[in-house]
This record gives sequence, C-alpha cells and structure tokens, in this order.
Amino acid sequence: MKVTTAVLALSLALPFAASAQDSIAVMSNEYPNTYSSGSANVYPFTQDSKRFNDWAISAGVGVPLVQTAELNSIKFTENGGKTVFGYSAYLSIDKAITHAFGLKLQYDRGETRQGWFNTKNADATAAAPIGGRTQYDALSLLGDINLSNLLRRVDNKSPYRWALHAYAGIGTLGFRNYIEDENGQRLTGEVDPLTLGSFMFQGGTGLKYRLNNRLDAEARLMYIYTGDDEFDGIVQPSDKSDNFFNATLGLTYNIGKHQSHLFWHDPLQEIYYKLDVLAEKNQDIEVCKAGDNDNDGVCDDWDRQLDTPAGARVDGAGVALDTDLDGVIDLYDKCVTVPGPVENDGCPTSGPMNGGVVTDDTRTLEGIEFDLNSDRILPSNTPILNNAINYINSTPGAYRVVGGTDTRASDAYNQNLSQRRANTVKNYLVQKGVSSGKLEAVGRGEKDLKYAECDPATKCPEWKNRANRRVYFEAK
Repeated sequence: MKVTTAVLALSLALPFAASAQDSIAVMSNEYPNTYSSGSANVYPFTQDSKRFNDWAISAGVGVPLVQTAELNSIKFTENGGKTVFGYSAYLSIDKAITHAFGLKLQYDRGETRQGWFNTKNADATAAAPIGGRTQYDALSLLGDINLSNLLRRVDNKSPYRWALHAYAGIGTLGFRNYIEDENGQRLTGEVDPLTLGSFMFQGGTGLKYRLNNRLDAEARLMYIYTGDDEFDGIVQPSDKSDNFFNATLGLTYNIGKHQSHLFWHDPLQEIYYKLDVLAEKNQDIEVCKAGDNDNDGVCDDWDRQLDTPAGARVDGAGVALDTDLDGVIDLYDKCVTVPGPVENDGCPTSGPMNGGVVTDDTRTLEGIEFDLNSDRILPSNTPILNNAINYINSTPGAYRVVGGTDTRASDAYNQNLSQRRANTVKNYLVQKGVSSGKLEAVGRGEKDLKYAECDPATKCPEWKNRANRRVYFEAK
C-alpha cells in the first residue's frame, strides 16, 4: 500500500510538472513575500495562517502529602496506617511550542500537614505525638512533554481524547512551618522565596481528557524536591531533603479563535490521512479501470474534466490549466500570465482590464474552495477574489456571498461553519474596498451542495467534497 500510495502521488504531480516553472514565476511576482524552492511555493508563517490554538490557562486543587521527612503525612506501622491531609491549589499559563512540547509558568500555594507517628512506647500512652503544618508558595517554570503525541501510532485512527503528559522544571519555594505539641503551637521556621536555598525541583505526570475544543480535564501527580531539611518543621542533624507528593485535579482552558489546540493535533496522522485519500481514489494505479477518454494522463475515475482538449496541460484533477485565471485555458491563451477577456484570446484590451467598465461579457464572478473544517482563505484564491472586487465595484447591483460545506459534520455545525466562511470572504472584500452595503453574507451549510450526491460524504471522492466546501456569489 505504501508503494502504491507513493506512485499515485507521483503520478498526480507529473501532469502539471511541466507548467511548474511558469506558475512559480507568476506567483512570485503576484505575492512578493512568497519564496520559491524551485518546485513549490512556500508561504511565510504569519499570525493569520495559524491553524491551532497554542495558549492556555490551567487551574486545579489537590492534596499534598509529605513523604521523606522527620514528620510525614503518611505513616504505616504494625498496628495500621494513619494519614493527615493538607490542601493545595495551582494556576498556570501554558504555551505549546510544538505538538509535543510546551512550557508552563505555574504558581502553587498550599499547606502540608504532618505528624510524628512514632511514640515512646507501643501503646502510645507515654507521650503525645507531635504535629506540624507547613504553608508554602512556589513559582516554577515547567517543561511539558506530550507523550501521547510522541508515542501514538500514525495508523491509529481512533478518536484522540486522552493524552499522557510529563512535567519537569525548577522554581523557587517559600514557606512557614509550625509545630504543635503539649506546649502548644509555635512558628519554627520561615524561608522567603527567591533567596539562596529556596530553589526546588518538581516533576511528575498528568493524564488529560478532552472535554471539548475549549476545556480539558486533568489528573496530575507531582513530586516536589525541596532541597531543605527544615520544611517539615523539625531540624535534625542530617542532609536529608524534606520532599512531598502533590495529587491534583484541574481544568485547562484553551485560548484562541481556532477549533483545536496544538497539543491535540498530530501532524503525522494528517499526512497519512491525506495519502489515504489519494490511495482510495484508485486501489490499482497501474490500470485506469474507467479508462482515460481524453488522454490527459488522469484516469476518468477522478478526472474532473472528462473532455480536456488535446495538448492542454492539466492539474492533478485533470482540469486544464489556466495560469492567470481569466477563463481562457493556457492552450488557447495568447497571454498566459496576464488576464484578459475571452474574446481577445486571454490578452488585455483597452476595455475592462485597463480601467474600463467591467460587464458580464468580459468578467464573471468565480467561487473559491476551502480546506476541511477551515474558514481560512487560501493564498491561491486571492486572484479570484481580486477579480470579484473589480467586478462588484464596477456594477450597480448588490450580491450575496454564499457559504457552503460538505456533509461530514452535524447540520448545526455546518451551518455555523458556512456562515463563518461567508463572513470571512465578505470581510476580505470590504477590506479591499468593496462597500459593505453591496454585500450580504449568507451561510447555507450542507443544504446547498454543488454535488448533491455527496450525502453522506463517503459516497464521493475527495475532490467532490472539496468542491462542496465553497463560497460563491449570486446577484440579489
């Protein structure tokens, strides 16, 4: 299957490879910030091109338990065990740097409680146990490793709702401790933060569950190494550090306008999904089961233009290339890189292309397509929208900007997504100089399919579903 997929991807690229150099020259001139690698255009990463949220706020509460100290929270003896519980809370600002690594700036506050459970004799009648409590504040910088994204198999297509994280980092720890015995309670020690000896280390793991696109729940267990022998309130002549566990339950709120957070995305799965879509178009690339009637090198099974003129260069979907998007394919276009009307063989005239009045005979409004679950305008669609700007500004009528989707999600979700797509295109046109009064953004969800037979989406090849994910224009 991997060999077949690779051959298929290569075959889809070959039909338009000959036109790549011409296209690159045009694209580089049209988009001055576009950089060419010689075979493809690479667009700069900007704030608008981001697809995922990468900031979050986390908060939680829990129970700290002192484990290695003279006074412990947990003590097991021959007669049984005893535990004294404290309380803790944390608040952090989280930044995902990649899908597998991030940073946390975390503030912890709490109180540990501990006791000296060993008494002077077995029946515990000769002396009362000593009790202690420590109030602490900590500020830490933690590294966050998404182990699930590192260990998850790329062919695992199950819903991604659980994630195992590992945390480790350093910080500063300030505390005040108290001892209570038969003489009453007294303050025995105090350490200010950001002083020599107040630095500590903490590390642990957390299990996250994705409640929805905005909220995650997490159970976390951390181990705090204080590096201080006085944390429990007892000073003994030893070099032992008083350390404790902190078990917490918390929530994470993902900040941003995008649908998903970067930590819930695995780029390898996305790549393999796209390759699977290509592979499903034809299980056997060596044979075109439905033939290639127009001899354009693209099998009729996924050819979107079955009557391509002989000699025309085509893209991977079998559609004749139109480099300048003027409606005249390159085979018949005498000005391949400059838009022009059909009646002038694709070359500019003294009419509309040079500032004259644009009419229905020389220019038509075209629609644009969108990526799956996205309302982002692709850079390749800006020439089409710029043509629409010229047309709308030169005509007196008003227009509807109509958004649509495929049928993959629910009706309500698709309705919202289609409205967002229509709003995005309308806002783009308004920013480029079109009067907002001439435009009305309308979302029609999956009720206005270009290919009505694609319900459900699994009945159609991917190019038909993509054609349904569109925005187009209609006169009011």
